[in-house]
Amino acid sequence: MTTLTLYDAVGAALTEEMRRDQTVIAFGEGIATKRHDLVQEFGALRVRNTPLAEGIIAGTAVGAAGTGLRPVIDLLFAPFMCYAMDEIVNSAGKLRFMSGGQFSFPLVTLAQTGAGWGVGAQHNHNVEAWFVHSPGLKVVMPSNPADAKGLLKAAIRDDNPVMFFLDIGLLYVPGEVPAGDVVVPLGKAAVARAGADVSLVSYGKTVLHCLQAAEALAGQGISAEVIDLRSLKPLDEAAILASVTKTGRLVVVHEASKLCGVGAEIAALVAEQAFTALKAPIVRLGGPDAPVASSYPLEQAFVPQADAIAAAAVRLCGRQRV
Repeated sequence: MTTLTLYDAVGAALTEEMRRDQTVIAFGEGIATKRHDLVQEFGALRVRNTPLAEGIIAGTAVGAAGTGLRPVIDLLFAPFMCYAMDEIVNSAGKLRFMSGGQFSFPLVTLAQTGAGWGVGAQHNHNVEAWFVHSPGLKVVMPSNPADAKGLLKAAIRDDNPVMFFLDIGLLYVPGEVPAGDVVVPLGKAAVARAGADVSLVSYGKTVLHCLQAAEALAGQGISAEVIDLRSLKPLDEAAILASVTKTGRLVVVHEASKLCGVGAEIAALVAEQAFTALKAPIVRLGGPDAPVASSYPLEQAFVPQADAIAAAAVRLCGRQRV
């Protein structure tokens, strides 16, 4: 095991995959500047900066993927993907199907998202649900460095386009990462903490908030199970249903707007397939339907915090705070 930040874990995955597979290339907004070690090892033909032109970057990646390369592109902040929606959604996500499976489009799009740096609404906007709703795309958002490395390795090896969201607030949080070629499969959730009374289902930084809430709930005699989705598409429905069937209560938490968010899909899944196991109504906690403030305190207020998560769980369990 070694200790890495999430940012460095992504770099480690890129390095290992580029050594393993000569078809892996990396380009995008400042990637050669930010990760100069990759340029030194693999050269400017495989690692290069691009103009700030997201549509051109994504379109180039689709073309490269269609000719047998495995591009990893960095579009920097998630809202900038608005400029590349046609290339990502209308081309990358659909062309394998439209070709009858004759071509594959193995590309990874990296983008930073979420609160933590006070970068303002045009840079901070959790848009992951947009891409979950887009056929042909896979969507990943890790909560820790070990998963970031393992999931990125899996994403690079996948023959489909993968949207890989990096939570800004977690980029420089250190964590233990296994040494060697450890691949975390896409579509497999993790039980971050086992429990029996209520299921807290989340992804990204709010997984850590759920873990903090679970610790506080334990002091009140409430055993909370925390499920880290890791992949939003494919979604590990079996893990969600198994947890809720065991606990009978569900709180879904994410930073993105609650309206039409991933939490709504999870709530619908449980209502349709595990309704008889429920002992209380499903609760969704998400961000408001509003642009994010650039003020750091207001930005933090936008995100469901541990206190709110714990309070929701207490209400579901029918207990009062001690």
